[in-house]
Amino acid sequence: MDLTYTAEEEQFRQELRTWLAENIPTEWTRPGYWATLSDTESFEKRREWEARKTAAGFSGIQWPVEYGGRGGTPGMKAIYDEETVRAHAPQTVNVLGLTFLAPTIMAIGTEEQKAEIIGPMLRNEVIWCQGFSEPGAGSDLAAVATRGVLDGDEYVVNGQKIWTTNAMHGDKIFTIVRTEAGSEKHKGLSMLLIDMNQPGVEARPLKQMSGASEFGEVFFTDARVKATDCLGEIGQGWRTAMLLLSFERGASGVGQYTEFRRQYDDIVAQAKRFGRADDPVARQELARCLVELECLRYHAMHILTQVEQGKDLGSESSMTKLQWSEAFQDLWEAFEHVLGPEATLAAPRPDVDLSPFHAQDHWSRSVTIWGGSSQVQRNIVAERVLGLPR
Repeated sequence: MDLTYTAEEEQFRQELRTWLAENIPTEWTRPGYWATLSDTESFEKRREWEARKTAAGFSGIQWPVEYGGRGGTPGMKAIYDEETVRAHAPQTVNVLGLTFLAPTIMAIGTEEQKAEIIGPMLRNEVIWCQGFSEPGAGSDLAAVATRGVLDGDEYVVNGQKIWTTNAMHGDKIFTIVRTEAGSEKHKGLSMLLIDMNQPGVEARPLKQMSGASEFGEVFFTDARVKATDCLGEIGQGWRTAMLLLSFERGASGVGQYTEFRRQYDDIVAQAKRFGRADDPVARQELARCLVELECLRYHAMHILTQVEQGKDLGSESSMTKLQWSEAFQDLWEAFEHVLGPEATLAAPRPDVDLSPFHAQDHWSRSVTIWGGSSQVQRNIVAERVLGLPR
């Protein structure tokens, strides 16, 4: 593995670091700042931020220039992930579109789809949601029941999607629909691109235990979509979905390591504040977490090297998901163990606010489930890497 970056990539780091320092307000860097805003306020601030960042040339880092990107290297994208975390830059509001949909359209979309979708997405003029999960189709995506019936040159869609990120702010949704009557499992599915701003689409928020409503439900009642607004071929939605999901992981571990390491340092600071830093059991657990995080860093650099060499990640994507999610969850379990009962209180002391810690602690419980559960990832690694029987 290569642990270094090229001179051109390091120059890009300095340009990005300088721009971030000049454009991120100090208040954004305060712990818990974004939690003080309503979902709508947070969304609009981040949307405006993304537009400014795109205008400055710091979006679509690895995208081809003809699609509005920078035409950068995988190393530049890894640096971007690392530096934006270090600068406390807010997360993008269009992550599903930028991460999944855009590269899929670049790969298999029609020329019309490329022209109409990619630019507005990059500039955050159109926010995209992903409609995969249903009440009866979570881990088993092939159990999708939402149906589309052809009526002239349009599909009439009826059904329900759930756990839809940004459902309340989405303009459009890329969704798996069963378009062939009588089909089962992976057959007869299509990836339709549906306008959410029509009478037949209703989005409802789902409140999480943190109080936020990041997810929602989407109901289709005779919603209409042109047959040409299908990504990939009609009836080949499963193949399109697998291609789309393959763009998820890549070298994302570099930014995740940077974020988790900062959280580790914050947890250690609280351990010292509460007098737990000299406890040998606490020190051992924190040391184990640090070792786990450093293993994640080296794995991320290994994956980055593979990407730069043009190699197919294959099952290594499952190893990445497994490693970062388990390391993140272990880190926040350590927070609970090291601080003890005080970890459950928002303000265990007048001068201490643990609310931002609680938000991450709650979120950590979910990461070994979504995006492919740890059990599923272990099965993939066991069968495809270790050669164990099914």
